[in-house]
Amino acid sequence: MNKSILITGANSGLGKESARQLAMIKGTEKIYLACRNMAKAEEAKQSLEKSTGRSIFEIVIMDVSNPESVKSAVAGLKEPIDALIMNAGGMGGKDPLQLNSNGVTSLFAANLHGHVVLMDELVKSKKLNKVALYAGSEGARGVAEMGMNQPKLKTSSENEFSTLIDGSFFGKEVDPMEAYGYIKYVAALWMSSEARSNPNLRIITMSPGFTSGTAVMNDLPPLKRFMFKYIMLPFVAPLKGMVHSVDKGAKRYVDGINNESYKSGIFYASKAKKLVGPVVDQSDIFDDLSNKSYQDNANAAIHRYIK
Repeated sequence: MNKSILITGANSGLGKESARQLAMIKGTEKIYLACRNMAKAEEAKQSLEKSTGRSIFEIVIMDVSNPESVKSAVAGLKEPIDALIMNAGGMGGKDPLQLNSNGVTSLFAANLHGHVVLMDELVKSKKLNKVALYAGSEGARGVAEMGMNQPKLKTSSENEFSTLIDGSFFGKEVDPMEAYGYIKYVAALWMSSEARSNPNLRIITMSPGFTSGTAVMNDLPPLKRFMFKYIMLPFVAPLKGMVHSVDKGAKRYVDGINNESYKSGIFYASKAKKLVGPVVDQSDIFDDLSNKSYQDNANAAIHRYIK
């Protein structure tokens, strides 16, 4: 049983719902709500206490797009945590390929940069006891139904993975959804590499599936955002059985950290041509995900940008 859990992006959507579900498990003693904004975090904390009848939530101010904020948050943890859910992310704002002061794109910063620092700092300080889960995406293996092609690299070298991180891989014009899929692919490879380096921990990637009730689509360009939020999600996706509710997406996280049948180093997501339903090992669909050289090259490329 995981007695203490830290969840990033915990003030809304999948993060908040995961916190609620975990609080309903009797053995859960502490849930850290890692959020950027104190006012929103306080609102979420009060809501969760009311809905669960438990006062086990503690706010941790953390901006996962800012490595220094992450380091400060980890340093402030007084006790180790049993489990980590790396849920925060998004499409990278209005300009997802804009470079920040760390030389990485907004898209990479929002989804992965700070989470890598978070894992590194927790492991280094011996503040993670059992399991780490990263919120993956079916886009990492390609989703033709969503217009997201399977990631295709020429060499999968450390240098080529670096071009995904600094955005030079994509050129001037890129579909944010496609770029998002590539970053989630890099993340899944990183997690598998870390699993081999940390055999004392269970380290998995788990996609929540295509989930309604989240803010992930809010950063898309206006026309695409309108299509997804007001046509695809409420009408098209339900008719095709391609979407599920936020509680089902969050349950994937909860099961992932609590059920040891989910093996370390594996990326779990929906079956081929599905976005909901049972989860399976994604390397059975896209075998590049199980390539250890690719995993380590992605990890090394990421750590070029970790100070």
